[in-house]
Amino acid sequence: MTEQNLARAPEAKSAGNHAELADAFDEFMTTFEAFKDTNDRRLAELESKNADVLTVDKVDRISKALDEQKRAIDNLTLKGIRPTLDRGGRSFPSEHKQAFDAYMRSGDDRLIRALDTKAMSYGSGQDGGYLVPDETETEIGKRLAELSPIRSIAAVRQVSAAVLKKPFSVTGPAVGWVAETAARPQTNTATLAELSFPTMELYAMPAATASLLEDTVVDLDQWISGEVEAAFAEQEGAAFVAGDGTNKPKGFLDYTKVAESSWVWGQIGYVATGVSGDLPASDPSDILIDLVYALKSGYRQNANWVMNRKTQGSIRKLKDADGNYLWQPPAAAGQRAMLMGFPLVEAEDMPDAGANTTPIAFGDFSRGYLVVDRTGVRVLRDPYSAKPYVLFYTTKRVGGGVQDFDAIKLLKYGVS
Repeated sequence: MTEQNLARAPEAKSAGNHAELADAFDEFMTTFEAFKDTNDRRLAELESKNADVLTVDKVDRISKALDEQKRAIDNLTLKGIRPTLDRGGRSFPSEHKQAFDAYMRSGDDRLIRALDTKAMSYGSGQDGGYLVPDETETEIGKRLAELSPIRSIAAVRQVSAAVLKKPFSVTGPAVGWVAETAARPQTNTATLAELSFPTMELYAMPAATASLLEDTVVDLDQWISGEVEAAFAEQEGAAFVAGDGTNKPKGFLDYTKVAESSWVWGQIGYVATGVSGDLPASDPSDILIDLVYALKSGYRQNANWVMNRKTQGSIRKLKDADGNYLWQPPAAAGQRAMLMGFPLVEAEDMPDAGANTTPIAFGDFSRGYLVVDRTGVRVLRDPYSAKPYVLFYTTKRVGGGVQDFDAIKLLKYGVS
């Protein structure tokens, strides 16, 4: 293949992926129109008390098809932003990247050990591996932001220490009005407290064959990023939602939950549906409106809904008082669906609807939840444990927790 053809190959691949994505989105929108028509018929039958079980089943089937098509669109979108494994057209690799490549392919750690010694890095071989190049760490971070639903909407901060301690004001400073020439009375000192976000070790262990390591066309930086992204994102997603804080981040559902009327700092407020395990039978959209306005106006501007696919399927059938569907499909491929004008984030680790569960969250997660990444991703090469395969024990340290308890509200499927 000529150099010109090599240069055109990524362009052709990009054009093909764009066309495939456009076709998938068109099919998704066609399915949504079919869903609305069928669900309208189901609602009309319910009003006439002549409900047909076949219509109900058809609505459920189309709703599941919408979920599958949306997942396919998301996968195509993610595929489109991934770089190819071809090295053609890349800039010359850094010294660290060259040393890391030699270590990954052959186990030769002389160059990377010298670099770590020169930098006095905490990611030395004696600590259980070597730091990946900055390019690789950045790539892993970008992919996690795409795959990990809570990380994509939360605040993310990088630290070099094992624990991030963040002070916050409990009472706020004392302020007041005063005349231009009047004496300024002394104000009370603000009461401060401290939140602590320890980082915990997250690991993955992809395996490679000898032929992969010997293939110089394959960029091992991109390969390791692609291999660990799903494992890291899956574990992170579960921890950020419901982690208990023991050897993992503390999820926002693990904090004490109280009715919004009794809310105090340090707890997560909820609005109850008034029905055990379900939404109200009459005007169910009203309870969602109550949840929206349980959040202060300053947080609503950047708020998101968070729920799993099953809950989203039930919410998709609801209409407002004017007969408009509350759930609206994405405006374009790669964007999020909207619920009552706010983006909807699908997090499979959210609980299903059930008695006294909280399957729906609403809030400004960029202010409410903090993800803490300790800088440095380490890789330890292991050619012995699973011969003839070579294992790459990859670790990163991650923490997380609620930083603003006023920014996240929950919907409880319960009486009170």
